[in-house]
Amino acid sequence: MTASVPLRSLPLFVRLAGRPVILLGEGEAADAKRRLLDRAGADVVGEDAAASLAIVAIDDEDDALAAVARLKARGILVNAVDRSALCDFTLPAIVDRAPVLIAIGTSGVSAGLAAALRQRLEALIPADLGKLALALQAARGALRKRWPDMGERRRALATAMGAGGMLDPLSPTHDVDAWLAQPVPDSPPGKGGAGGGLAADARADSQLAYPPPTPPFQGGEQVAIRLTSTDPDDLTLRQARALASADRVYHNPDVPAAILDRARADAARRCAAMPADPGTGLSVAIEMAL
Repeated sequence: MTASVPLRSLPLFVRLAGRPVILLGEGEAADAKRRLLDRAGADVVGEDAAASLAIVAIDDEDDALAAVARLKARGILVNAVDRSALCDFTLPAIVDRAPVLIAIGTSGVSAGLAAALRQRLEALIPADLGKLALALQAARGALRKRWPDMGERRRALATAMGAGGMLDPLSPTHDVDAWLAQPVPDSPPGKGGAGGGLAADARADSQLAYPPPTPPFQGGEQVAIRLTSTDPDDLTLRQARALASADRVYHNPDVPAAILDRARADAARRCAAMPADPGTGLSVAIEMAL
């Protein structure tokens, strides 16, 4: 099995309201960073102040290198504008649909690419997406009552927010109360489920040993995927959704890490055959058909 490629950076959302952040430099680049920090509510301070983060937007190379060295010697995490090799953290392009915040980063490799992606996403994502997030927050109690099991609750939400689902984030309207008011479908695995999702996918799924049911999956559900390609982009929509919903993934040693990386980040991964009774939740078994 090919080793997973490590993340170059771990995306984090940091609450800076009222917290000091050092900003060094003058000119357009420094002004842009100051506006961003002001928008986040940070307290912009000078080099001598106590802080955990610093942004160096100094044009002169020698002066910038010296400032970065001084700050790092104090244990401060530094962003050096246009000097990605010196950065402990980078600042992403942002799509703001409060409280939903989408960040696009390239590890400092190409700010232009991040900006282009942001522009495409701005046109794609509804302006009122934040209302869906707030409605889901308000419905937490009702969600827990209807789906007491966390795994079932997660899969129900994944179904409703899938393409064409009642809570599809890219659709212009969302009605959480109407979705919750629907009767629980009494259908066997593979015959459908609440809120759309896999049932809306009309593509043939010949790569599956047997098609996965429409989420929310039943407790103890098992899905087998037989791959004919090592490229994760060749996964069908159904396969991708099964992996995204899996609680545990069983795989042969020859299954590429790039495929396994499409599973939920917190899903258990086991290089072994799936047992007869893998447990509650959704278990996915992957093997290569090459």
